[in-house]
Amino acid sequence: MGKATAEKLLSQGYIVYVAARRLDKMRDLEELGAVAIAMDITKDADVVAAVDRIAAENGGIDVLINNAGFATYGAMEDTALADARYQFEVNLFGLARLTQLVLPYMRQQGAGTIVNISSMGGKIYTPMGAWYHATKHAVEGWSDCLRLELKPFGIDVIVIEPGIMQTEFGDVLVGPLLERSGEGAYADLATKVAEATTAMKDANGGSPASLIADVIAHSIAAKRPKTRYVAGRYAQPLIVMRKLFGDRVFDRVVMSRV
Repeated sequence: MGKATAEKLLSQGYIVYVAARRLDKMRDLEELGAVAIAMDITKDADVVAAVDRIAAENGGIDVLINNAGFATYGAMEDTALADARYQFEVNLFGLARLTQLVLPYMRQQGAGTIVNISSMGGKIYTPMGAWYHATKHAVEGWSDCLRLELKPFGIDVIVIEPGIMQTEFGDVLVGPLLERSGEGAYADLATKVAEATTAMKDANGGSPASLIADVIAHSIAAKRPKTRYVAGRYAQPLIVMRKLFGDRVFDRVVMSRV
């Protein structure tokens, strides 16, 4: 989704900086005109250096898209707290630190937009995903508070809630899930979740990343953007289902799919 968004914004004339741990994965974006920066979102020195460079080269920062994130799946009991903490470091604290660093520039110019990539998983839940969903629920609440704090400074905070997308999300989820919970008390459920995830991927069951790129481009260009945008397969119906019918019905629906 990050690459698709960068491509979209470059095509619209934005100056785009892209950050990643592996710069070799960003060469195609550099060829399109993006500026690639090596950055590990969990390393403060990397984050500070990136913001300092961007601000120095452009005199400020207009838009921040917080897209870093991954999923730690496995039974809550089976997941080491060190792994859970790292999940929060990437999915919440890393983007929070980056946001802290860009805010002085946005406040100084009296304008800015912060886009936080959450997930439909910030409003719903699935078995084996306790720590991942915890981070995305946290991003939702964190963004709401941030929106209220930054409104007096002319800074918008937007949450994007993707559904099932055609990305590597499922590929990097299944292996660690089975390593943590493929044996023992939760083995049956872990196997079913892994099989359902793989089956959905094999069936090409997600929306293209370009869909989220289009939503982000629309949101940052809007004079009065929505606080939230929901897009991608299953996102809208699942979020609405939980809201309208409550947890017990949602529990039954989710467990019927694994």
